Amino acid sequence: MRILLSNDDGVHAKGILVLYHALSTVADVTVIAPDRNCSGASNSLTLLNPLRATELENGFISVNGTPTDCVHLGVNQLMDKAPDLVIAGINNGANLGDDTLYSGTVAAATEGRHLGLPAIAVSLCSKKEAYYETAAEVVVELVRKLASHPLPKDQIININVPDIPKHELKGIKVTRLGARHKAETMTKQIDPWGRDVYWYGNLGSESDAGEGTDFHAINHGYASVTPLKIDMTAHESLDAMSSWLA
Repeated sequence: MRILLSNDDGVHAKGILVLYHALSTVADVTVIAPDRNCSGASNSLTLLNPLRATELENGFISVNGTPTDCVHLGVNQLMDKAPDLVIAGINNGANLGDDTLYSGTVAAATEGRHLGLPAIAVSLCSKKEAYYETAAEVVVELVRKLASHPLPKDQIININVPDIPKHELKGIKVTRLGARHKAETMTKQIDPWGRDVYWYGNLGSESDAGEGTDFHAINHGYASVTPLKIDMTAHESLDAMSSWLA
């Protein structure tokens, strides 16, 4: 099996290194990742500047672009043979609920799906970065299962894993996306030249974290596995909108 591994935390991030070593026990892994942290990049593309790929001493390939750029460039130009699977992560921090809309990690997996490849995004639900190995083991286990249970062509898998030792993990739950309250934590500061600058603050608190959600699984010591569809159409509104537009 050939795997294209990317992320949004950057080619030097600890999470991608840990996952690379774990996946290398079961597959031929090529790492193509951004040259810097691109958290929150979502599905953005670099259209107005040329992309450059640089091979590092460890064999990883660094790209001056977004996570989406990395996957697109890897599949279309940099890999001799197309990968069988695209994996993004391990992200430093959760990608739960609404986070998936902004996540560069989820976007990298989405780009793999756009290119006709099965794809997985994986995140560690903590900024402490203590137990990436736990998340890596969950991914390897899932990759083995995908051989006999292929993904539907319109879906990716979003995995979130609590930052705990593997022996404390209670199991894996298939979940739906939860939701957060809106974030209202932008802060204004003054830079050294007296100019106003603004920072995004903390994420909103949980508003839908009931049983069955990804939030609930993580909060109770389980890894969360959520199948995501790319089609954002509100199908339930089509008939009603058609009637009032008629």
